[in-house]
Amino acid sequence: MMSRKENHAAIEEWRSHWPLVLAASIGFSFHSLMTTFSGLYLEPIANEFAWSRAQVASGMSLSAVISTLASPFFGILIDRWGTRRLALPGLVSTALVIAAFGLMSQSLLHWILMWMLYAVVGLAVKSTIWTAAISGVFDHGRGLALGVVLSGNALTQVIVPPLGNLLIEIWGWRAAFVILGIGWGGTAFLLSRFFLFDLHDHFQQASKRTAAGGSLAVPGLTPWEAFHQMAIWRIGASTLITMFFTVALAVHLFPIMTAAGIARSEAAWMMSLAGVAAIFGKTTTGALMDRFPPGRVGGLVLMVGGAAFAILLWGAHSSGLIVLAIIVNGFTAGTKLQICSYLTSRYAGFRHFGVIFGVMASLIALGSGLGPVVGGLFFDAFGNYEWFLVAGIAGSLLSGVIIFGLPVAMPFARAGHAS
Repeated sequence: MMSRKENHAAIEEWRSHWPLVLAASIGFSFHSLMTTFSGLYLEPIANEFAWSRAQVASGMSLSAVISTLASPFFGILIDRWGTRRLALPGLVSTALVIAAFGLMSQSLLHWILMWMLYAVVGLAVKSTIWTAAISGVFDHGRGLALGVVLSGNALTQVIVPPLGNLLIEIWGWRAAFVILGIGWGGTAFLLSRFFLFDLHDHFQQASKRTAAGGSLAVPGLTPWEAFHQMAIWRIGASTLITMFFTVALAVHLFPIMTAAGIARSEAAWMMSLAGVAAIFGKTTTGALMDRFPPGRVGGLVLMVGGAAFAILLWGAHSSGLIVLAIIVNGFTAGTKLQICSYLTSRYAGFRHFGVIFGVMASLIALGSGLGPVVGGLFFDAFGNYEWFLVAGIAGSLLSGVIIFGLPVAMPFARAGHAS
Protein backbone atom coordinates (compact mmCIF):
# COMPACT_ATOMS: atom_id res chain seq x y z
CA MET A 1 0.00 0.00 0.00
CA MET A 2 1.11 3.57 -0.68
CA SER A 3 2.07 5.57 2.44
CA ARG A 4 0.95 9.15 3.12
CA LYS A 5 4.44 10.41 2.24
CA GLU A 6 4.43 8.53 -1.06
CA ASN A 7 0.95 9.82 -1.85
CA HIS A 8 2.13 13.40 -1.24
CA ALA A 9 5.14 12.79 -3.53
CA ALA A 10 2.82 11.51 -6.24
CA ILE A 11 0.68 14.64 -5.98
CA GLU A 12 3.76 16.86 -6.29
CA GLU A 13 4.86 14.95 -9.39
CA TRP A 14 1.49 15.65 -10.99
CA ARG A 15 1.61 19.34 -10.11
CA SER A 16 5.00 19.71 -11.74
CA HIS A 17 4.58 17.53 -14.81
CA TRP A 18 0.93 17.42 -15.87
CA PRO A 19 1.68 19.31 -19.14
CA LEU A 20 4.11 16.52 -20.06
CA VAL A 21 1.35 13.96 -19.46
CA LEU A 22 -0.99 15.93 -21.73
CA ALA A 23 1.54 16.16 -24.56
CA ALA A 24 2.52 12.50 -24.28
CA SER A 25 -1.11 11.40 -24.19
CA ILE A 26 -2.00 13.20 -27.43
CA GLY A 27 1.25 12.02 -29.00
CA PHE A 28 0.41 8.44 -28.17
CA SER A 29 -3.14 8.89 -29.46
CA PHE A 30 -1.62 9.91 -32.79
CA HIS A 31 0.57 6.80 -32.81
CA SER A 32 -2.60 4.72 -32.33
CA LEU A 33 -4.38 6.37 -35.26
CA MET A 34 -3.48 3.90 -38.00
CA THR A 35 -4.35 0.81 -35.97
CA THR A 36 -7.73 2.20 -34.93
CA PHE A 37 -8.51 3.46 -38.42
CA SER A 38 -7.59 0.12 -40.03
CA GLY A 39 -10.92 -1.49 -39.19
CA LEU A 40 -12.69 1.27 -41.14
CA TYR A 41 -10.58 1.33 -44.31
CA LEU A 42 -10.22 -2.48 -44.47
CA GLU A 43 -13.40 -3.12 -46.46
CA PRO A 44 -13.42 0.02 -48.69
CA ILE A 45 -9.85 -0.53 -49.86
CA ALA A 46 -10.34 -4.28 -50.31
CA ASN A 47 -13.47 -3.65 -52.39
CA GLU A 48 -11.96 -0.87 -54.51
CA PHE A 49 -8.73 -2.71 -55.34
CA ALA A 50 -10.17 -6.27 -55.29
CA TRP A 51 -7.73 -7.31 -52.56
CA SER A 52 -8.30 -9.89 -49.85
CA ARG A 53 -8.47 -8.75 -46.25
CA ALA A 54 -5.20 -10.52 -45.56
CA GLN A 55 -3.55 -8.50 -48.37
CA VAL A 56 -4.86 -5.23 -46.93
CA ALA A 57 -3.57 -6.23 -43.49
CA SER A 58 -0.20 -7.29 -44.93
CA GLY A 59 1.04 -3.70 -45.00
CA MET A 60 0.56 -3.37 -41.27
CA SER A 61 2.36 -6.68 -40.76
CA LEU A 62 5.36 -5.57 -42.81
CA SER A 63 5.46 -2.35 -40.84
CA ALA A 64 5.48 -4.43 -37.68
CA VAL A 65 8.44 -6.47 -38.91
CA ILE A 66 10.46 -3.31 -39.53
CA SER A 67 9.49 -1.96 -36.11
CA THR A 68 10.41 -5.27 -34.53
CA LEU A 69 13.92 -5.13 -35.96
CA ALA A 70 14.54 -1.42 -35.48
CA SER A 71 12.97 -0.65 -32.08
CA PRO A 72 15.92 -1.77 -29.90
CA PHE A 73 18.34 0.35 -31.96
CA PHE A 74 15.97 3.30 -31.76
CA GLY A 75 15.95 2.79 -28.00
CA ILE A 76 19.67 3.53 -27.98
CA LEU A 77 18.93 6.94 -29.48
CA ILE A 78 16.31 7.61 -26.79
CA ASP A 79 18.81 6.76 -24.04
CA ARG A 80 21.40 9.04 -25.63
CA TRP A 81 19.35 12.03 -26.84
CA GLY A 82 16.08 11.90 -24.90
CA THR A 83 12.58 11.88 -26.32
CA ARG A 84 12.08 15.49 -27.42
CA ARG A 85 14.76 15.54 -30.13
CA LEU A 86 13.24 12.46 -31.71
CA ALA A 87 9.51 13.05 -31.21
CA LEU A 88 9.22 16.49 -32.82
CA PRO A 89 10.56 15.58 -36.29
CA GLY A 90 8.89 12.20 -35.97
CA LEU A 91 5.44 13.73 -35.52
CA VAL A 92 5.81 15.91 -38.60
CA SER A 93 7.10 13.15 -40.88
CA THR A 94 4.54 10.61 -39.67
CA ALA A 95 1.67 13.04 -40.26
CA LEU A 96 2.83 13.62 -43.83
CA VAL A 97 3.20 9.90 -44.55
CA ILE A 98 -0.28 9.10 -43.22
CA ALA A 99 -1.70 11.84 -45.43
CA ALA A 100 0.20 10.36 -48.38
CA PHE A 101 -1.81 7.12 -48.04
CA GLY A 102 -4.56 9.09 -49.71
CA LEU A 103 -2.53 8.93 -52.94
CA MET A 104 -2.57 5.11 -53.07
CA SER A 105 -2.73 3.33 -56.42
CA GLN A 106 -4.05 -0.17 -57.07
CA SER A 107 -0.53 -1.57 -56.96
CA LEU A 108 0.01 -3.87 -54.00
CA LEU A 109 3.70 -2.96 -54.18
CA HIS A 110 2.78 0.71 -53.69
CA TRP A 111 0.77 -0.28 -50.62
CA ILE A 112 3.70 -2.25 -49.17
CA LEU A 113 6.22 0.53 -49.84
CA MET A 114 3.99 3.07 -48.13
CA TRP A 115 3.81 0.89 -45.04
CA MET A 116 7.57 0.44 -45.05
CA LEU A 117 8.01 4.22 -45.07
CA TYR A 118 5.42 4.59 -42.33
CA ALA A 119 7.26 2.00 -40.23
CA VAL A 120 10.53 3.95 -40.43
CA VAL A 121 9.18 7.41 -39.61
CA GLY A 122 6.70 6.00 -37.10
CA LEU A 123 9.50 4.74 -34.86
CA ALA A 124 9.76 8.26 -33.47
CA VAL A 125 6.15 8.32 -32.27
CA LYS A 126 5.85 4.78 -30.92
CA SER A 127 5.01 3.90 -27.34
CA THR A 128 8.71 3.81 -26.38
CA ILE A 129 8.98 7.59 -26.80
CA TRP A 130 6.01 8.48 -24.61
CA THR A 131 6.55 5.82 -21.92
CA ALA A 132 10.25 6.74 -21.64
CA ALA A 133 9.36 10.41 -21.16
CA ILE A 134 6.87 9.61 -18.39
CA SER A 135 8.75 6.78 -16.66
CA GLY A 136 11.86 8.89 -16.22
CA VAL A 137 10.01 11.79 -14.58
CA PHE A 138 7.32 10.05 -12.51
CA ASP A 139 8.06 7.62 -9.68
CA HIS A 140 5.34 7.37 -7.02
CA GLY A 141 2.58 8.31 -9.46
CA ARG A 142 4.02 6.45 -12.43
CA GLY A 143 1.24 3.89 -12.80
CA LEU A 144 -1.50 6.50 -12.99
CA ALA A 145 0.61 8.79 -15.20
CA LEU A 146 1.23 5.96 -17.66
CA GLY A 147 -2.46 5.13 -17.51
CA VAL A 148 -3.43 8.67 -18.49
CA VAL A 149 -0.80 8.85 -21.24
CA LEU A 150 -1.76 5.51 -22.72
CA SER A 151 -5.40 6.57 -22.52
CA GLY A 152 -4.47 8.50 -25.63
CA ASN A 153 -5.11 5.23 -27.42
CA ALA A 154 -8.57 5.14 -25.86
CA LEU A 155 -9.19 8.71 -27.00
CA THR A 156 -8.42 7.56 -30.51
CA GLN A 157 -10.82 4.65 -30.11
CA VAL A 158 -13.57 7.04 -29.04
CA ILE A 159 -13.11 9.61 -31.79
CA VAL A 160 -11.75 7.78 -34.85
CA PRO A 161 -14.48 5.17 -35.51
CA PRO A 162 -17.38 7.63 -35.91
CA LEU A 163 -15.21 10.42 -37.32
CA GLY A 164 -13.32 8.16 -39.71
CA ASN A 165 -16.51 6.49 -40.90
CA LEU A 166 -18.13 9.91 -41.44
CA LEU A 167 -15.12 11.12 -43.44
CA ILE A 168 -15.18 7.96 -45.57
CA GLU A 169 -18.90 8.29 -46.24
CA ILE A 170 -18.67 11.97 -47.19
CA TRP A 171 -15.29 12.31 -48.94
CA GLY A 172 -13.96 8.75 -49.28
CA TRP A 173 -11.11 6.89 -47.59
CA ARG A 174 -8.42 8.91 -49.41
CA ALA A 175 -9.51 12.23 -47.93
CA ALA A 176 -9.93 10.56 -44.55
CA PHE A 177 -6.22 9.67 -44.49
CA VAL A 178 -5.26 13.27 -45.28
CA ILE A 179 -7.58 14.92 -42.76
CA LEU A 180 -6.76 12.54 -39.92
CA GLY A 181 -3.01 12.55 -40.60
CA ILE A 182 -2.50 16.30 -40.83
CA GLY A 183 -5.10 17.31 -38.25
CA TRP A 184 -4.16 14.83 -35.54
CA GLY A 185 -0.43 14.97 -36.20
CA GLY A 186 -0.40 18.76 -36.19
CA THR A 187 -2.14 18.92 -32.81
CA ALA A 188 0.29 16.40 -31.31
CA PHE A 189 3.27 18.35 -32.65
CA LEU A 190 2.14 21.66 -31.13
CA LEU A 191 1.60 20.14 -27.69
CA SER A 192 4.94 18.34 -27.78
CA ARG A 193 6.71 21.47 -28.97
CA PHE A 194 5.69 23.33 -25.81
CA PHE A 195 5.37 20.61 -23.16
CA LEU A 196 7.46 17.52 -24.00
CA PHE A 197 10.42 17.80 -21.60
CA ASP A 198 11.77 14.57 -20.13
CA LEU A 199 14.49 13.60 -17.64
CA HIS A 200 17.24 14.50 -20.12
CA ASP A 201 15.82 18.00 -20.57
CA HIS A 202 15.48 18.59 -16.82
CA PHE A 203 19.06 17.42 -16.30
CA GLN A 204 20.37 19.78 -18.98
CA GLN A 205 18.45 22.71 -17.48
CA ALA A 206 19.80 21.93 -14.01
CA SER A 207 23.34 21.70 -15.40
CA LYS A 208 23.01 25.12 -17.00
CA ARG A 209 21.71 26.68 -13.78
CA THR A 210 24.57 25.27 -11.71
CA ALA A 211 27.22 25.53 -14.46
CA ALA A 212 28.08 21.91 -13.63
CA GLY A 213 29.18 19.36 -16.12
CA GLY A 214 28.80 15.62 -15.98
CA SER A 215 26.45 13.18 -17.59
CA LEU A 216 23.00 11.95 -16.69
CA ALA A 217 23.27 9.00 -14.28
CA VAL A 218 20.19 6.96 -13.42
CA PRO A 219 19.87 3.53 -11.81
CA GLY A 220 18.96 0.39 -13.66
CA LEU A 221 20.12 -2.80 -15.30
CA THR A 222 22.24 -3.09 -18.40
CA PRO A 223 20.59 -4.86 -21.34
CA TRP A 224 22.76 -7.91 -20.67
CA GLU A 225 21.65 -8.02 -17.03
CA ALA A 226 18.00 -7.39 -17.89
CA PHE A 227 17.74 -10.17 -20.43
CA HIS A 228 19.18 -12.63 -17.94
CA GLN A 229 16.24 -11.93 -15.63
CA MET A 230 13.34 -14.37 -15.95
CA ALA A 231 10.92 -11.61 -14.97
CA ILE A 232 11.83 -9.64 -18.10
CA TRP A 233 11.25 -12.67 -20.30
CA ARG A 234 7.87 -13.28 -18.69
CA ILE A 235 6.84 -9.67 -19.26
CA GLY A 236 7.92 -9.94 -22.90
CA ALA A 237 6.09 -13.24 -23.51
CA SER A 238 2.88 -11.95 -21.95
CA THR A 239 3.10 -8.76 -24.00
CA LEU A 240 3.62 -10.63 -27.28
CA ILE A 241 0.64 -12.89 -26.71
CA THR A 242 -1.77 -10.21 -25.59
CA MET A 243 -0.78 -7.83 -28.40
CA PHE A 244 -1.25 -10.60 -30.97
CA PHE A 245 -4.86 -11.24 -30.01
CA THR A 246 -6.08 -7.84 -28.84
CA VAL A 247 -4.82 -5.91 -31.86
CA ALA A 248 -6.20 -8.58 -34.18
CA LEU A 249 -9.57 -8.26 -32.47
CA ALA A 250 -9.41 -4.46 -32.71
CA VAL A 251 -8.77 -4.63 -36.46
CA HIS A 252 -11.40 -7.27 -37.21
CA LEU A 253 -14.05 -6.21 -34.70
CA PHE A 254 -15.73 -3.86 -37.15
CA PRO A 255 -16.18 -6.60 -39.80
CA ILE A 256 -17.38 -9.01 -37.07
CA MET A 257 -20.06 -6.51 -36.11
CA THR A 258 -21.19 -5.78 -39.66
CA ALA A 259 -21.32 -9.54 -40.37
CA ALA A 260 -23.71 -9.82 -37.41
CA GLY A 261 -26.05 -7.45 -39.22
CA ILE A 262 -25.11 -4.18 -37.53
CA ALA A 263 -25.03 -1.14 -39.83
CA ARG A 264 -21.64 0.50 -40.37
CA SER A 265 -22.68 3.80 -38.79
CA GLU A 266 -24.10 2.05 -35.72
CA ALA A 267 -21.04 -0.20 -35.47
CA ALA A 268 -18.74 2.82 -35.57
CA TRP A 269 -20.51 4.43 -32.62
CA MET A 270 -20.57 1.15 -30.71
CA MET A 271 -16.81 0.77 -31.17
CA SER A 272 -16.36 4.14 -29.49
CA LEU A 273 -17.53 2.51 -26.28
CA ALA A 274 -14.25 0.59 -26.22
CA GLY A 275 -12.38 3.86 -25.95
CA VAL A 276 -14.51 5.08 -23.06
CA ALA A 277 -14.04 1.75 -21.25
CA ALA A 278 -10.31 1.85 -21.97
CA ILE A 279 -9.88 5.24 -20.30
CA PHE A 280 -11.54 3.90 -17.16
CA GLY A 281 -9.49 0.69 -17.39
CA LYS A 282 -6.15 2.45 -17.80
CA THR A 283 -6.62 4.93 -14.98
CA THR A 284 -8.04 2.33 -12.60
CA THR A 285 -5.33 -0.21 -13.39
CA GLY A 286 -2.62 2.44 -13.10
CA ALA A 287 -3.80 3.52 -9.67
CA LEU A 288 -4.01 -0.10 -8.49
CA MET A 289 -0.51 -0.89 -9.81
CA ASP A 290 0.86 2.03 -7.77
CA ARG A 291 -0.64 0.52 -4.61
CA PHE A 292 -0.61 -3.28 -5.00
CA PRO A 293 1.74 -5.91 -6.52
CA PRO A 294 1.67 -4.85 -10.20
CA GLY A 295 2.14 -8.34 -11.60
CA ARG A 296 -1.00 -9.60 -9.91
CA VAL A 297 -3.03 -6.57 -10.92
CA GLY A 298 -1.87 -6.81 -14.53
CA GLY A 299 -2.33 -10.57 -14.69
CA LEU A 300 -5.94 -10.42 -13.51
CA VAL A 301 -6.78 -7.64 -15.95
CA LEU A 302 -5.35 -9.55 -18.92
CA MET A 303 -7.15 -12.76 -17.95
CA VAL A 304 -10.48 -10.95 -17.79
CA GLY A 305 -9.90 -9.94 -21.42
CA GLY A 306 -10.72 -13.49 -22.49
CA ALA A 307 -14.36 -12.80 -21.66
CA ALA A 308 -14.64 -10.46 -24.66
CA PHE A 309 -13.61 -13.23 -27.06
CA ALA A 310 -16.02 -15.67 -25.37
CA ILE A 311 -18.94 -13.24 -25.60
CA LEU A 312 -18.30 -12.61 -29.31
CA LEU A 313 -17.99 -16.34 -29.92
CA TRP A 314 -21.33 -17.28 -28.35
CA GLY A 315 -23.27 -14.04 -28.34
CA ALA A 316 -22.56 -12.28 -31.66
CA HIS A 317 -26.26 -12.57 -32.54
CA SER A 318 -27.17 -10.07 -29.81
CA SER A 319 -26.43 -6.36 -30.03
CA GLY A 320 -26.47 -6.12 -26.25
CA LEU A 321 -23.86 -8.85 -25.85
CA ILE A 322 -21.71 -7.29 -28.56
CA VAL A 323 -21.77 -4.01 -26.64
CA LEU A 324 -20.75 -5.90 -23.49
CA ALA A 325 -17.88 -7.54 -25.37
CA ILE A 326 -16.73 -4.14 -26.65
CA ILE A 327 -16.74 -2.70 -23.12
CA VAL A 328 -14.87 -5.68 -21.64
CA ASN A 329 -12.30 -5.67 -24.44
CA GLY A 330 -11.87 -1.91 -24.17
CA PHE A 331 -11.33 -2.07 -20.42
CA THR A 332 -8.75 -4.87 -20.53
CA ALA A 333 -7.04 -4.46 -23.91
CA GLY A 334 -6.48 -0.79 -23.22
CA THR A 335 -4.09 -1.65 -20.39
CA LYS A 336 -1.68 -3.89 -22.33
CA LEU A 337 0.98 -1.27 -23.08
CA GLN A 338 0.55 0.28 -19.67
CA ILE A 339 1.19 -3.05 -17.93
CA CYS A 340 4.24 -3.77 -20.07
CA SER A 341 5.83 -0.34 -19.65
CA TYR A 342 5.16 -0.17 -15.91
CA LEU A 343 6.55 -3.64 -15.22
CA THR A 344 9.58 -3.02 -17.46
CA SER A 345 10.43 0.20 -15.62
CA ARG A 346 10.10 -1.49 -12.24
CA TYR A 347 12.14 -4.59 -13.07
CA ALA A 348 14.77 -3.02 -15.36
CA GLY A 349 15.10 0.58 -14.14
CA PHE A 350 16.01 3.59 -16.29
CA ARG A 351 19.71 3.30 -17.00
CA HIS A 352 18.98 1.64 -20.35
CA PHE A 353 15.20 1.88 -20.42
CA GLY A 354 15.13 2.94 -24.08
CA VAL A 355 17.00 -0.15 -25.25
CA ILE A 356 15.21 -2.59 -22.97
CA PHE A 357 11.75 -1.24 -23.67
CA GLY A 358 12.78 -1.01 -27.32
CA VAL A 359 12.97 -4.80 -27.27
CA MET A 360 9.54 -4.89 -25.65
CA ALA A 361 8.36 -2.54 -28.40
CA SER A 362 9.68 -5.06 -30.92
CA LEU A 363 7.49 -7.72 -29.35
CA ILE A 364 4.58 -5.27 -29.33
CA ALA A 365 5.12 -4.59 -33.03
CA LEU A 366 5.51 -8.28 -33.82
CA GLY A 367 2.28 -9.21 -32.07
CA SER A 368 0.45 -6.20 -33.53
CA GLY A 369 1.55 -7.07 -37.04
CA LEU A 370 1.00 -10.81 -37.02
CA GLY A 371 -2.34 -10.76 -35.22
CA PRO A 372 -4.42 -8.89 -37.85
CA VAL A 373 -3.02 -11.00 -40.70
CA VAL A 374 -3.65 -14.27 -38.88
CA GLY A 375 -7.15 -13.05 -38.06
CA GLY A 376 -7.67 -12.31 -41.75
CA LEU A 377 -6.35 -15.75 -42.69
CA PHE A 378 -8.81 -17.36 -40.29
CA PHE A 379 -11.63 -15.49 -42.02
CA ASP A 380 -10.37 -16.27 -45.51
CA ALA A 381 -10.02 -19.97 -44.65
CA PHE A 382 -13.26 -20.56 -42.71
CA GLY A 383 -15.48 -17.68 -43.79
CA ASN A 384 -15.91 -16.58 -40.16
CA TYR A 385 -13.91 -15.71 -37.03
CA GLU A 386 -15.01 -18.55 -34.73
CA TRP A 387 -11.68 -20.36 -34.41
CA PHE A 388 -9.85 -17.08 -34.02
CA LEU A 389 -12.11 -16.20 -31.09
CA VAL A 390 -11.47 -19.60 -29.48
CA ALA A 391 -7.73 -18.99 -29.72
CA GLY A 392 -8.24 -15.52 -28.25
CA ILE A 393 -9.82 -16.95 -25.11
CA ALA A 394 -6.83 -19.24 -24.53
CA GLY A 395 -4.32 -16.51 -25.35
CA SER A 396 -5.87 -14.04 -22.92
CA LEU A 397 -5.76 -16.51 -20.06
CA LEU A 398 -2.18 -17.50 -20.84
CA SER A 399 -0.90 -13.92 -21.05
CA GLY A 400 -2.37 -13.11 -17.65
CA VAL A 401 -1.09 -16.24 -15.92
CA ILE A 402 2.47 -15.58 -17.11
CA ILE A 403 2.81 -12.29 -15.21
CA PHE A 404 0.47 -12.98 -12.29
CA GLY A 405 3.18 -14.71 -10.29
CA LEU A 406 5.93 -12.14 -10.79
CA PRO A 407 7.84 -11.41 -7.56
CA VAL A 408 7.27 -8.05 -5.93
CA ALA A 409 10.08 -5.77 -7.16
CA MET A 410 11.47 -2.81 -5.22
CA PRO A 411 11.62 0.40 -7.29
CA PHE A 412 15.08 1.63 -8.19
CA ALA A 413 16.47 4.54 -6.19
CA ARG A 414 15.95 7.85 -7.93
CA ALA A 415 19.60 8.92 -7.91
CA GLY A 416 20.31 11.57 -10.49
CA HIS A 417 16.68 12.62 -10.81
CA ALA A 418 16.17 16.31 -11.48
CA SER A 419 12.69 17.70 -11.23
